[in-house]
Amino acid sequence: MTNFSKLENQIGVEFKNQTRLKEAFTHRSYLNENPAWGIEHNERLEFLGDAVLELIVTEYLFLKFPEKPEGELTSLRAALVNANMLSEIAQDMGLNDYLLLSRGEAKDLGRARQYILANTFEALIGAIYLDRGYLAAEKFIEKHVLTKTGEVISKKLFRDPKSLFQEKAQETAGLTPSYEVLKEWGPDHNKHFIVGVYLGKNLVAEGEGASKQEGERRAAEAALKLKGWN
Repeated sequence: MTNFSKLENQIGVEFKNQTRLKEAFTHRSYLNENPAWGIEHNERLEFLGDAVLELIVTEYLFLKFPEKPEGELTSLRAALVNANMLSEIAQDMGLNDYLLLSRGEAKDLGRARQYILANTFEALIGAIYLDRGYLAAEKFIEKHVLTKTGEVISKKLFRDPKSLFQEKAQETAGLTPSYEVLKEWGPDHNKHFIVGVYLGKNLVAEGEGASKQEGERRAAEAALKLKGWN
C-alpha cells in the first residue's frame, strides 16, 4: 500500500487531512479497478492547482522582471508551467512512485505518463492550497517551480518552440517547416489532434494537443529534441 506519510516527508508538507493528498494522486483509471477506494479522482484538484500555480508564477515574474513587457512574461510563464517542465519536476521529486493508476496505465511509461505526472503535480498544488492555504502553496511552488527560472532563461526555454524550430531549420537545413494534421478525433468540446511537422517531404516529429495550435507547438518541441536543437 502506498505510504503517504513518507510522501509528506518527501515533499515537506504535512497535511491536516491526508485524504486530500491521496485524492491528488488518484488517477481516474484507478477507480475503475478499485471502486471501493472511496476517494475521488484528481481532476478537480488539478483544475484548482493549475489556477493557483499560474497566479503564483505570474505574480513572481511580474515583480522579478519589472522591465519585461507582457509578451515576454507570458512566454516565461508558459515555459515554467508547461507539461514538460511539470512532469520533469514531478519525476525529480519521485512523485511517480505514488501514482494510483490502473494496471494498464501503470504499464505506459511514455508520453501519457508525462501528462499524468504533470496533472498530478497540479493536483498536488490544489491539495496543498485547500489543506494548508495560499502561503503553503506559494512556498511549495517557490521551492520546486520558481527555482527553474534561471534555467529557463539560460537555456532559452521561453522561446516559442515553433519560432525556434523554424529559425534552426532555416539556419541548418535551409528549409521552412510545414505542419499537417495527421489525425483528429472526439466531439467538438473535447477534440484531439495529432499534428506532424515536416522539413520538405520528411516527417520530423508529431505532437498531440486539444487544438491544432497545441499539436503544432508540441510537434515543434519534439522536433527540437530529436534534432538536438533545443
